Amino acid sequence: MNSITEENFKPRNYKPAIIILTIVLISAIIILLRMPGVKDFDAFDVTILPLMNAILNASSFIFLLAALVAILKGNIKVHQRFVYAALFSTLLFLIIYVIFHFIASATSFGGDGFMKIFYYFILVTHIVFAIANIPLMLTSVTSAWNRKYAFHKKLSRWTMPIWLYVSLSGVLVYLLIRPYY
Repeated sequence: MNSITEENFKPRNYKPAIIILTIVLISAIIILLRMPGVKDFDAFDVTILPLMNAILNASSFIFLLAALVAILKGNIKVHQRFVYAALFSTLLFLIIYVIFHFIASATSFGGDGFMKIFYYFILVTHIVFAIANIPLMLTSVTSAWNRKYAFHKKLSRWTMPIWLYVSLSGVLVYLLIRPYY
């Protein structure tokens, strides 16, 4: 049998991968947002993609809440499964987000007054926290993989609320900009 025991467990250094992945993701998104969309793309209505992303963000939010409830009840296995589900829905979100911004041009918010201020406040905070969340969530997960549970718990006290905010604010951003697609 090839099970890893406490005696022969060796933590891995995920830090370089986390740094590279964070830089690549943020750079790719910045580049894509500055590019024009694909001209004459008519294979399908691309406005369905932001809706799919809103659904994935909502799913991440629900999975994270379930993970939080599970860990507060001491159910580590259920907590892990819901965190993995949140990671998976976040990964799908990122894939669809990149596809959408590769195909479509950026959409501008068309509202004014308070709604414009509110929209941009939510959007800017969403972006700032989303950028911070990439290395935070990856470090939180890998610290658990490396059995650094005290560090995982300490870091997750920051990661969980930020990830929850990013997921929920992503849905709100979609609902606010949806009329302008």
